[in-house]
Amino acid sequence: MQTLTVGLGERSYAIHIGSGLLGRPELLKEHLPRKRAAIVTNTTVAPLYLEKLQQTLASIGVSSVPVVLPDGEKYKTGETLNQIYDALLTHRCERSTPLIALGGGVVGDMTGYAAATYLRGVPFIQIPTTLLAQVDSSVGGKTGINHPLGKNMIGAFYQPQLVLADTDTLNTLPDKELSAGLAEVIKYGLIRDLSFLAWLEQNMDKLLARDTVALQYAIARSCQNKAEVVAADERESGERALLNLGHTFGHAIESGMGYGNWLHGEGVAAGTIMAADLSQRLGWISAQDVARIRQVFERAGLPVVAPDIGADKYLEWMGLDKKVEGGKIRFVLLKEVGRAVVYGDAPAELLRQTLDACVHG
Repeated sequence: MQTLTVGLGERSYAIHIGSGLLGRPELLKEHLPRKRAAIVTNTTVAPLYLEKLQQTLASIGVSSVPVVLPDGEKYKTGETLNQIYDALLTHRCERSTPLIALGGGVVGDMTGYAAATYLRGVPFIQIPTTLLAQVDSSVGGKTGINHPLGKNMIGAFYQPQLVLADTDTLNTLPDKELSAGLAEVIKYGLIRDLSFLAWLEQNMDKLLARDTVALQYAIARSCQNKAEVVAADERESGERALLNLGHTFGHAIESGMGYGNWLHGEGVAAGTIMAADLSQRLGWISAQDVARIRQVFERAGLPVVAPDIGADKYLEWMGLDKKVEGGKIRFVLLKEVGRAVVYGDAPAELLRQTLDACVHG
């Protein structure tokens, strides 16, 4: 097991990464003082891991209230959020009752938002079961739900007390979901960790084959990058925005295609190719750099051509992005491979050229 720390003063917390962690009650014990917890999961993950976690909690005398939600991005809504509140109120969960998120990014985001708002804040533990959640969404305290007019537009910054990333849960992850998680892994190399990008290019086949040593290394390196960024800029006033490389385009893809039709990681992959293309048109990176970026996403089994929802639709959805400031769409772009910047002055003509080029391959 490897343990990293997200350094936020009194609110600092550990990220444990390794095999078999779901069966280690000592990692959870100090965060469960009142012998009761609520576990929020979904219909896919519950049959696989809910009983195991409940047994682990029972071994230290902790009873659990299971809350099983429908699975999928399209259920990341206020209506589904109310199912969590309904269960917590029905079972009279108190301010000292921790909410444990057992699942992927959707479960983690919704559980975190429920924890931030139920009784104005209850303890929160992340047990991510997808690669994307283990390397990105479970770390850093971004919580929330989608709205028909925009992805993740309603939420709160609310940090967990603990992140438990059991790599064994990746054994049941569909190949498509594994690839989707790799999109966020690749992102760290592109924005701030060039040597990690080179490592990924050398080890992509091992990651796709679910080599446990390679996966644990990639998860730990990703979490280390994210932890450093979050510690420096918890509420995304500066450096943390760079973690959104490809996300402005990617969220437009997810929203425009209908939530759940493109996985988040797939949208990020195609969106990152678009960000790279725009970076090249601005004269910052070369055609060879763009080709290198495209190749690493292709090798990860990810889409590199964006869906054609129409340039006007892209602009409309991107205009609803959280990073819009003063009416300007702000993009995370690459000054060079390994160094990202936030940029709000992309000429409209170049942006339309990028939309046209990346949609049609």
